[in-house]
Amino acid sequence: MAAVLATLARRLALALVVFLALTLLAFSMVHLIPGDPVQRMAGERRLDPAFHAETLHRLGLDQPLHDQYGRFLWRTIHLDLGESFITHEPVSTEFGRLFPATVELSLAALLWASALGVPAGVLAAVRRGGWIDRTVGGVALVAFSMPVFWWGLLLIMAFAVGMRELAPALALPVAGRVALEFDVPVRSGFMLVDAALGGEPGALRSAASHLVLPAIVLGTGPLAVFARMTRGAMLDVLNEQFVRTAQAKGLTERRVIWVHSFSNALLPLLTVTGIMVGSLLSGAVFTETIFSWPGVGKWLIDAISRRDYPVLQGGLLITATLMIAVNLVVDVLYTLVDPRLRH
Repeated sequence: MAAVLATLARRLALALVVFLALTLLAFSMVHLIPGDPVQRMAGERRLDPAFHAETLHRLGLDQPLHDQYGRFLWRTIHLDLGESFITHEPVSTEFGRLFPATVELSLAALLWASALGVPAGVLAAVRRGGWIDRTVGGVALVAFSMPVFWWGLLLIMAFAVGMRELAPALALPVAGRVALEFDVPVRSGFMLVDAALGGEPGALRSAASHLVLPAIVLGTGPLAVFARMTRGAMLDVLNEQFVRTAQAKGLTERRVIWVHSFSNALLPLLTVTGIMVGSLLSGAVFTETIFSWPGVGKWLIDAISRRDYPVLQGGLLITATLMIAVNLVVDVLYTLVDPRLRH
């Protein structure tokens, strides 16, 4: 336990340094975006120069950049991410309202990616060099290489547009989280949970059908990574002496693979899972835009077009902080799973 606490303390110290660097990076990247946020708020209207200058001063955008960063850092330390230029709502409130949608989509994508990718990787390793191994490798390469937006459009054409002509009952929706005919009360923010608790017939089925295509699109890349990493980890373990010993004892192939081999190949998968969580959160930007999924990704894309600096800074910072937290948890789990890392 002392070793775990020491590891946690070191990781927390490093995470603090990374967090400070992230505040500078988020602030700098946002202010590199060309365009005048006041003019974007006004739309096509012509602004009075005096009103334009007054608005810039009220928002603090007429101050030197180092002063603006200092104010941003001070407010961030006090857990105040400011208010949106457009909605005048606190950034943390907007993020909290939209984040469950992104988490729900990311968890569904991670579930389908791991449920298919991990067994495929194990099977490819066990049948190394055979047609199964080559098929899994080829499919994983294609899946990892496909751009998210292109893959999403293909699925929309196939399972929404095309299926509507062939079998309308099997056509999948391509926008939103639930059909407009259902008024699902918000309790947890997770549409599947809220639809199940709402008691309205058909709402849960509608919410699940809206989740299918975005989850497949978002989870395709991680699926390929899971398959390749699982195959590599299993090949390393299958060559170990303790596996040969288990086989020599006459244990069944299933027990040798899943109990003795797979359990020892989990460490690389833990790392991949931590990386995939961050990848899913960032990849959700494109997926949510394609499928009009009301989550953090679409929120940030809209903020870019509107030059909503507080939303961009706060959203990027919170997302990056969550990624740091996930990797911190993975590091701690490493020390719990592998006793060798405690020394």
